[in-house]
Amino acid sequence: MIIKRDFYINGQWTAPITPRDCEVIDPSTEEAVAIVSLGSEADTNAAVAAAKAAFPAWAATPPAERRDYVVKILQQYELRLEELAHAIAIEMGAPIDMARGDQAPCLPWHATNFLTAFDQIEWIKPLRANTPNDRIALEPIGVVGLITPWNWPMNQIALKAIPAILAGCTCVLKPSEESPLNAMLFAEFCHDAGLPAGVFNLVNGDGAGVGSVLSSHPDVEMISFTGSTRAGRAISKAAAETLKRVTLELGGKGANVIFADADDRAVERGVRHMMNNSGQSCNAPSRMLVQRPIYDRAIEIAAQVAGSIKVGSAHEPGKHIGPVVNKRQWDQIQGYIQKGIDEGARLVAGGPGLPDGFNRGFYVKPTIFADVAPGMTIEKEEIFGPVLSMIPFDTEEEAVRIANDTPYGLTNYVQTQDGALRNRMALKLKSGMVEMNGKSRSAGAPFGGVKASGRAREGGHWGLEEFLEVKAISGWDSAAE
Repeated sequence: MIIKRDFYINGQWTAPITPRDCEVIDPSTEEAVAIVSLGSEADTNAAVAAAKAAFPAWAATPPAERRDYVVKILQQYELRLEELAHAIAIEMGAPIDMARGDQAPCLPWHATNFLTAFDQIEWIKPLRANTPNDRIALEPIGVVGLITPWNWPMNQIALKAIPAILAGCTCVLKPSEESPLNAMLFAEFCHDAGLPAGVFNLVNGDGAGVGSVLSSHPDVEMISFTGSTRAGRAISKAAAETLKRVTLELGGKGANVIFADADDRAVERGVRHMMNNSGQSCNAPSRMLVQRPIYDRAIEIAAQVAGSIKVGSAHEPGKHIGPVVNKRQWDQIQGYIQKGIDEGARLVAGGPGLPDGFNRGFYVKPTIFADVAPGMTIEKEEIFGPVLSMIPFDTEEEAVRIANDTPYGLTNYVQTQDGALRNRMALKLKSGMVEMNGKSRSAGAPFGGVKASGRAREGGHWGLEEFLEVKAISGWDSAAE
C-alpha cells in the first residue's frame, strides 16, 4: 500500500490541515493500492498564498533560467519513467505497455514542443516597423489554478504546468482524486529539479473541497480546467465573480466521416482509435458516419476489429485495452449500452456485462452499434467508454449536417482520397480540430475545441499564450534599450 497523504506546498511536503483519507482504487483488481488525503479550503489557501508570494520573483526570472528548470524537470522524468508508468497503470487502468509508450511520454513530448515555441517568443517587440515608440510586452498572468482529469493524467499536467512555468506564472495543481500518484511524482520532479519554492504547488482533493476554492479564489488570476462539460460550466460560474481568465478543455462527440472512396484501412483505423485508452478520450471518434455504398461492409469490418481487441489487466504487457477507471464509470457505460439496445440500435459487437473470463475489475467489452439514428442517446451524449455508434449517410451535405448536429466540437475526422472534398469538409466541420486520412496533427499544433467542448488551445505557442497577458506600451525610448 502506497501512503502519500502530504501535499506539496511552498517547496516542501506538508501534512493536510484536516486529514481526510481517500483510497486510490486499482481498476484492474478493484483493490485499494494507495491512500492520499483530500485537501480543504485551508490547504488550498495555503498553496495559493505560497504561489502568490513566489510570483514576483519568478515572473522576474530571466526566460533562459525558466527554460533551464523545465529541462531539469525532463531529466528527472527520464530517471523515473518506469515509476511514472507504473503509477498511471495502477491508478487509472492504462495497460503498462501503453502507460510506458503513450501515457507517460506525454510529458517530454509536450515539454519539448513548448520549449521550441518558447525559444521563438519575443517578450518585448515593436508594434509595427513604422511605430518605433510602441512596444508590445508579454507578461505572465499571475497565480494559476490547474485542474486536471484522470484519463490522460500526465498529458494534461504537461499541457498546463509546463507552459505556466515557462511563462513565468506560479501555479497550484489539483489533479483528479482518481489519479493523484502521477501528479505527486511530477511534484517530486519539480522539487528535485530545484524549482524555487512556491512556483509549483499541489493539493489533492475533489471538486467541492479544492476545485471550487481555486475557481473562486481572489488571488488566482486564471483557471485552466480539463474535464466534463458539466464541471466546466460550474467552474465558469464560480470564476465569474473574480473576473479571472478561464480556459476549458471539455468533452467531445467526434464524428469520423468515411466516404465510399476511403482507403482500405479507414474503418479499422477508426475502430482502433475509438477503443484506445478504453474509449476514455475526449477526442475519441465515437460516431462513425459511413457513406451508404460501403456501409454494410464497414459494419462487418468494424465488428471483426472490435472482436479482435483483447481486454486485460493493466498489469499485463501486451496490446490490449484495460479497464475503465472506476465503478461509477463502468455503471454509466453499461447504462448507455442498454440505452442503445432499448432505443433500437443494432448491436453488432460487444454488449452489456463483463467480458468473458472476468469477475472482478471494471472491464467493458469493445462495443459496436450499427444503424444508429441521429438523436439516439448514444449518438448525442458522450459515453467515455469503448462504445462506437455507426450511422449511414448518402451525401456530403448530409454528413456535414449529422456531424455538426451536436453540442460538442472538439475533433472530427474525415476519410476520403478526394483532396478537394477533404478540404471542403475540414472547413465545414464545426470543431477545433479536424484530422484526415489517419494523419495526426504535427508537433506544436494546438489542441482544443469549440461550443460545449470548451475553447482552450493547448500546446505549442498557443498553449504558452494562454498564460500570458498582452501589454501595449507607447512612448517607448528605443535609444535606451
